[in-house]
Amino acid sequence: MEARNTKFFNKNDHKLVGGLFILVVLFLGWDLAANQWFSDSNGVAGTKDSIPQEKLWSAPSDSELPKGEEGELIKYGRELVAHTAEYFGPNGSVARYTNGLNCQNCHLNAGTQPWGNNYGSVASTYPKFRGRSGTIETIYKRVSDCFERSLNGKAPDSASREMQAMMKYIAWLGKNVPKKEKAPGSGIMKVAFLNRPIDPIKGKLVYDAKCAVCHQSDGQGVLNDKGNAYTYPPLWGKLSYNEGAGLFRMSNFAGYVKANMPLGATHNNPQLSDEEAWDVAAFVNTQERPKLDLSKDWPDISKKPFDHPFGPYADNFPEKQHKFGPYAEIKAYYEAMK
Repeated sequence: MEARNTKFFNKNDHKLVGGLFILVVLFLGWDLAANQWFSDSNGVAGTKDSIPQEKLWSAPSDSELPKGEEGELIKYGRELVAHTAEYFGPNGSVARYTNGLNCQNCHLNAGTQPWGNNYGSVASTYPKFRGRSGTIETIYKRVSDCFERSLNGKAPDSASREMQAMMKYIAWLGKNVPKKEKAPGSGIMKVAFLNRPIDPIKGKLVYDAKCAVCHQSDGQGVLNDKGNAYTYPPLWGKLSYNEGAGLFRMSNFAGYVKANMPLGATHNNPQLSDEEAWDVAAFVNTQERPKLDLSKDWPDISKKPFDHPFGPYADNFPEKQHKFGPYAEIKAYYEAMK
C-alpha cells in the first residue's frame, strides 16, 4: 500500500471519507478481476467461469540457456526447484531442512506456469519493499522465506551453491521482462470477491468432490514410489505449509486453485467457479497446520493485506471478517485512505 498524505484530513475526516467510499463501492460494485468488485443476485461477486485471455508471460526455451558453468548452474537451480525434497527434505542428499514439499508444489512446473505462482517477474521487481518485513527485500530473502514458511524449515546459506543456483535460475526465467515491469500472467491471479463470507463447510464439499482424489480425504497427499517426495502434496497437517506461508492467505489460495486445480485445469480452462475456489480455500486453510512466530511480521499494521487472518489491524473490521470476508468493504476502506 502506498504511503498516504494525511495533511489535509484529520482522523474523523478519514473515517467519513472511508465510510462514504465503502457505501459507494457496495452500491455500485468493485470489479476485482480487473481490480474491481461487482455483485449479482446470487450472493456472488463476479462469478466468472472463464479467465480473460491475453498474451501471458512464458519461460525462455532451453535453447536460450548459456553454455558452460553458468548454464549448468541454471539447470541445477531448476532441478532444485522441481525436486526440492530430494535435496533438502527429511531424507535430503544436501541437507535435511524442510517438510518434504518441493518448491514447485507452490510454483508450478518449476515456476514457469502462467498464473501458477511463477517466477516470471521476480527478477524484474526485486529488490523491493515488502510490508510484511518492513524492509527492502532481495530475491535471497524471498527464497529464504519460502523455505521457512511454505517448506516449514530452514533456508540454505545464501553463499551455498544451491542458493546461487536457484538465484541464477530465477534470474534466467525473467531475463526478458524489463526491470520494474510485471509481465501478464505472473504470480497468482485475482479472483473476484464474493459478497458473502467464504464458507469452509461448502468448501469441504468442493474438496471432497474435486480435490480428495489426489490429496486424499485426510489432506495428507501421496508420496512417490521412493518415499522421498510427494506426487500430491499434503494440504494440511504437520508436513504442509505453515501459517506464515503465502498460500495461507485466502485470496492467494483461491487464485492459485482457480487457475490450476483440480488436475487438468488451466488458466484458460478452469474447472472451479469463483465461489468454489474461495470456499475450498476457506476449508483447507482452517485445517490444522504448523504455527510460525509472526510477531515481527507487518511492523506497520496498516500495510497488512485485507485477508491477513491475524490482528491487530489499522481498521475496525473484526478478525473474523479479515479471514473469511466479505472483503470488499475492507479493500474499499484502504483504497479510500490512499
